Amino acid sequence: MQKKRPSSFRSFYAKFRKHRLAQIGLIVIIVEILAVIILPLVMDLDPYSINPLFNAPPSSEHWLGTDPVGRDLFARVIYGGRISLLVGFSATAISVIIGLPLGLVAGYYRGKVETVIMRAADIFMSFPSMILVLVMVAIFGNSLPVLISLIGVLAWPHPARLVYGRALSVRRMEYVEAAKVGGCSDLTILLKYVLPNSVAPLWMSVAFQISSAILTESSLSFLGAGIQPPEASWGNIVYQAQNVVVLYTYPWVWIPAGLCLIVTIVSINFVGEGIRDALDPKMKR
Repeated sequence: MQKKRPSSFRSFYAKFRKHRLAQIGLIVIIVEILAVIILPLVMDLDPYSINPLFNAPPSSEHWLGTDPVGRDLFARVIYGGRISLLVGFSATAISVIIGLPLGLVAGYYRGKVETVIMRAADIFMSFPSMILVLVMVAIFGNSLPVLISLIGVLAWPHPARLVYGRALSVRRMEYVEAAKVGGCSDLTILLKYVLPNSVAPLWMSVAFQISSAILTESSLSFLGAGIQPPEASWGNIVYQAQNVVVLYTYPWVWIPAGLCLIVTIVSINFVGEGIRDALDPKMKR
């Protein structure tokens, strides 16, 4: 009896499981997502209420202490995680939604379409993204939807170039040529043959895109150009460390949010490495 070939997902999962750090990172990210969604509902957290206990140290009443205006830091870290993770995942989704079809079309059709799309990508990548975001924030404001949109739109060249490079080779494959001879439309060929065989490099980079978006939002908030109080994000909580008195005298004000940023970004990068190793046939573990 002939054995069934393992599905691509099973093969991927078997390789991903061998990457212990990626598994740990995935668990950390899942726990964080569940925490920022569930804890505010279960614990009735309030990140906005002000009380007379300014810069109070951690206690049974305030687990992580209070900030310089008396707001509960545990509640602000949890709500800040909502914002930071939302920016990371949403901005990455926007960049992929824009970059994937553009890279696919440029790689498949070549010619003038390729020239326009790839030169546009080169122009976007030639400017420092942080400076561009700061300029756009000054023009359009720094609300959460604006920040997500700006970070996502300015990041589209990276997924576009990844898909473009793969689509260039896929379009020359025999099965694509056979589909053309068989009378399949370009749309059918793109969706059925080119797209499924061009997205592997993109999946490898998605995790790194998420961590980059989180870092961008946190950097903007730290500079005072991102999420504005009383809304909380990990970046604008760490912003308190710009005050020398807070930096040295009240470390509980900024260290928890800073640790959350570090742990989250490192965990996402571990997941990205695990995905890369599982999808790349050249990587052996």
